[in-house]
Amino acid sequence: MSYIAALDVGTTTVRCFVLNEKCEIKSCSVEQVQLLNPKAGYFEIEPEGLWQQIVRVIQNAVKDAALEPSQISCLGISSQRCTFLTWNHKTQEYFHNFITWKDLRSDTLVDEFNNSVAMKTLNNCAYALYLLTRSNRFLAGSVLKMMNGQVTLRLLYEIQNNTRLKEALKRKCVRVELLDSWILYKLRSGNGKNPQVEHISDVTSCTATGLFDPFQLQWSPMMKMLTGIEVSLLPKIVNNSYKDYGCIDPEDFGPQWKDCRIPITSSISDQCAAIFGSQCFKKGDVKITMGTGAFLDLITGDKCHASLKGMYPLVAWQYAKETTFCVEGAAHDMGTIIAWGQSCGLYANPSETEAMAEAVEDTNGVYFVPAFSGLGAPINDHKAASGFIGITPSTQKEHLVRALLESIVFRLVKLVETAEEETKQQLKILRVDGGVSRNNFVCQFLANATGICVERARNAESSIMGAAYAAGLNSGMWNSFQDLAQFRDVDRCFEPQAQKYNEIRDRLNVWLKAVERFGHWY
Repeated sequence: MSYIAALDVGTTTVRCFVLNEKCEIKSCSVEQVQLLNPKAGYFEIEPEGLWQQIVRVIQNAVKDAALEPSQISCLGISSQRCTFLTWNHKTQEYFHNFITWKDLRSDTLVDEFNNSVAMKTLNNCAYALYLLTRSNRFLAGSVLKMMNGQVTLRLLYEIQNNTRLKEALKRKCVRVELLDSWILYKLRSGNGKNPQVEHISDVTSCTATGLFDPFQLQWSPMMKMLTGIEVSLLPKIVNNSYKDYGCIDPEDFGPQWKDCRIPITSSISDQCAAIFGSQCFKKGDVKITMGTGAFLDLITGDKCHASLKGMYPLVAWQYAKETTFCVEGAAHDMGTIIAWGQSCGLYANPSETEAMAEAVEDTNGVYFVPAFSGLGAPINDHKAASGFIGITPSTQKEHLVRALLESIVFRLVKLVETAEEETKQQLKILRVDGGVSRNNFVCQFLANATGICVERARNAESSIMGAAYAAGLNSGMWNSFQDLAQFRDVDRCFEPQAQKYNEIRDRLNVWLKAVERFGHWY
């Protein structure tokens, strides 16, 4: 029997699962990520503490599976995107903690850039090229804006404000690590014992950074022109069929791992891993991950889609010279909103929200705007505020909870509509995954609001499954995507209830008015 270790390093948890060649889960080990919040809007992870967590979950998952490390056939990695650090990898000196994708420290810089002469000139030039070529790529460039969720301006903020980093840049002893490139370095180098290990990052992690041009499939020379960030600081981009990851160096893993070299056969970003895990392999397939944030990814085939409403064109995967693209829309507050409701005492446990929402017929006129991180596509207002509106003396706790859940579904509905409108594809099934997808009210409300069937897998761990699928494909355990179809196990299909559609659409229109009220607050 062959066994795969699938490591998933997310925003909330670090997890390692051990699966057999039938994709049956034999064990898992989970630890909570220690997310630091040193200032308002700052969200960081201390790197060496994270490394120790990664080592422990791998060790414990193998131990709990009652296996020897030598019985693990390969390791696949899934990691959060747009989280980065800078360091001197030779001396192991970090210039700051990991700065996560949720971090807002570059908020003012985003405004400055988007209102700058350089950005306006770029937009105007792109529009002129569109008039000449009628290419949507240039039309998309004419409305291009910088965003907090990208690496670009958070990295530039550190370069401008971090004294130690500025000095190290002058000495030319700095490199930028995305989360996946750092994990690969630490695993392969024996925690820095061999600093000559290749500096690499998977294309699906690079594609979301804002520093990558998905049309040219390389680090964007335009970003150097706009920001001055040198491409030489960034990892080499590798595709999903890369064969030279090498093996885990057992240096930090203890005596049982001595002389054991487990091959690393894949590294893939968390959202692309979720695409894999949801088996969205064909053009028109779509998955919605409902985790800390919500991410809709629609496969667009071999064409990179140019969006005009803030959807993001990404590489879904790249095998050899064949590239498959997707378009992504994000609502950065989903699990965050539910965790906030718990911290405020609306419920003791998120599992209670389903029954509370179903205990009332509607929200009694209450609406909630979920904008802790602003509002992304298609609203595109990063200065929006969060809040309830419509509270009266008759408002009960259940109304507030239902308003919370309805609001996160309304954000998804707008993403679904935008994806359909921009790609001219009519979506037939929404495949959902992530912790929030376990909430039946959310899934049924999404089906009713979109008129589209919502399909939930029995195993909600799609990023883990995707990491395992990618690792198994590259190790030769399976030969094609078709071989993976046998592992798709559907838990439930939520069919839309047509009689509720118009009522929900009316509520959605009122919610959009609430969004206008809370817009451009900051």
